[in-house]
Amino acid sequence: MELLTDLKAILHSKRANMYYLEYCRVMQKDGRVLYLTEAKKENQYFNIPIANTTIILLGTGTSITQAAMRMLSQAGVLVGFTGGGGTPLLMANNVEHAIEWMTPQSEYRPTEYLHGWLSFWFDDDKRLNAAKQLQTGRIEYLSKVWGKDRELKQNGFDITDSSLHAAINTFTQKTNNAKSQTELLLTEAQLTKQLYKFAANNTDIDDFTRQHQSTDQANDFLNHGNYLAYGLAASTLWVLGIPHGFAVMHGKTRRGALVFDVADLIKDALVLPWAFICAKENASEQEFRQQLLQVFTDHKALEYMFDFVKDLALQNHDEDTQTALMETDPK
Repeated sequence: MELLTDLKAILHSKRANMYYLEYCRVMQKDGRVLYLTEAKKENQYFNIPIANTTIILLGTGTSITQAAMRMLSQAGVLVGFTGGGGTPLLMANNVEHAIEWMTPQSEYRPTEYLHGWLSFWFDDDKRLNAAKQLQTGRIEYLSKVWGKDRELKQNGFDITDSSLHAAINTFTQKTNNAKSQTELLLTEAQLTKQLYKFAANNTDIDDFTRQHQSTDQANDFLNHGNYLAYGLAASTLWVLGIPHGFAVMHGKTRRGALVFDVADLIKDALVLPWAFICAKENASEQEFRQQLLQVFTDHKALEYMFDFVKDLALQNHDEDTQTALMETDPK
């Protein structure tokens, strides 16, 4: 029997698996975490490789044992409860869908990223600068993904398109000149509206209007995909130990607002185009989810979030540390 302590640790940013389970029972058996499905003639067990798993979403008709939760906690796996199809997250704050996870606890986790984040968060100018960097990061990631993904190019999502290029240039200029988070949010909304129009035209979806209360398949897929992006963002922040309330753009009064900030890094590049493409192809919800999880892996979305947030958290902290060392250096 393989003990949990024998499992090789894998960094969260390198883990390959996100599971959505429904109509099954998650349990511990012989030192492993399994899920059991009940059929008419026989019950079937399937192993969950917890050392290589980031998130488990438990949907309709699921249950989980205390022993399984203990092993998942020790392996650092996040567990969330959702509705059917992976949305909505039931373990969530009703205000603007702020995500709340039952997270593994440890008194010995590193605090450097939290310290780095707080080193600038209470300074209005530094916090605004961090928000600008996040917005710049989302465009850089979009440009990289749309510039090399063949499937996206085949569906018209080409970064060299003149109208798209003009919209991005305008967004970049307004972002650099913004004097407040409110201006940044307005600039973001303008770009997102243009991207929706661009995507709708590419996929021949007429009269598209963004509705969070879904009225069509494209809106359904956008909502579903955004929840998955929020899950990756929540995972990133939890692993790095940065509380979700320390937002830099979406408001300081909402407990989960930083999740939205970080999710923005990948939403436009991956969720938006594939929501429209899958709507055009009349894909099922499961097919869309599988496609999106695959592109998350292909384009290393979680790894990009980790690297970006880590760099953002430590840049001011490192500068402050260096300044302090220079001031105290007897030479």
